[in-house]
Amino acid sequence: MTTLENDFLKVSVRPKGAELTSIYNKQTGTEHLWQADPAVWPWHAPNLFPVVGGTLDNQITVDGKTYPMERHGFARQSEFTVVEATPAKAVFSLQANEKTLAAYPYQFEFQIEYQIDNQVLTVIYRVINQESKPLYFSVGAHPAFAVPFSPDEKYEDYYLEFQKEEMLERHLLSPKGYFTGETEPVLTVEKQLPLTNDLFNRDALVFKNLDSRSVTIRSRHHDRAVTVSFPAFPYVGIWAKPGAKFVCIEPWLGYADHEGTPAPFEQKEAIQHVEPNGLFETGFTIGV
Repeated sequence: MTTLENDFLKVSVRPKGAELTSIYNKQTGTEHLWQADPAVWPWHAPNLFPVVGGTLDNQITVDGKTYPMERHGFARQSEFTVVEATPAKAVFSLQANEKTLAAYPYQFEFQIEYQIDNQVLTVIYRVINQESKPLYFSVGAHPAFAVPFSPDEKYEDYYLEFQKEEMLERHLLSPKGYFTGETEPVLTVEKQLPLTNDLFNRDALVFKNLDSRSVTIRSRHHDRAVTVSFPAFPYVGIWAKPGAKFVCIEPWLGYADHEGTPAPFEQKEAIQHVEPNGLFETGFTIGV
């Protein structure tokens, strides 16, 4: 376990998946990350690479050949190496290996950097293409935040506040996790979306065209809050297991497949790419 700490935050990251396991607010004594109850949902904040969401038939097609690809990709199940660690910063690395090449035929390095500054945690993703051809990928975050913040509150005391007034339209998912092509409006009042135990009965709320570049978790009883800011991520998923005491705010570069006929990986909707021997870098922040 790698720990970052300053006067405000204590942040822990495990090598499996380079996954955050704790965002502890030292000023208020509050653990803001879901603690991965295996009876409910056994993750804290998985990192999604090289796909986000599900791929049709759990596979991808690259250069005419199919490869098995699990939902949200293999990075969350992979062991990362710590390549840099200071009290305020840590960098984790996943290199292409025999196991990744069996599912994803690219030579790459995937780095995840965590750094803390006062009350803000910054997460940076780097995809390094070690090929002489373009590398295609998706990447995203899936942090689950514990709600409520205090044991004397209820889940329904909380709401999500979008940065801007939004006409929210969710893209519906099939039982297998693929887009159906259908959409429906999601009602908000003055940028607020109340958290309720039935909000996610039909799976995640997936937004492909938000104007907002941040979403804040707020209580109706105090001014403590958690803000996820994602200036470079056009797609966002919001999800919780129905009845569970958490909510995920998920910035994505990429998303699940649509029902129908699979497309070659490089033609997948919202796919990203890195030029030969190039570097892709993006990031988001969590402020508490």
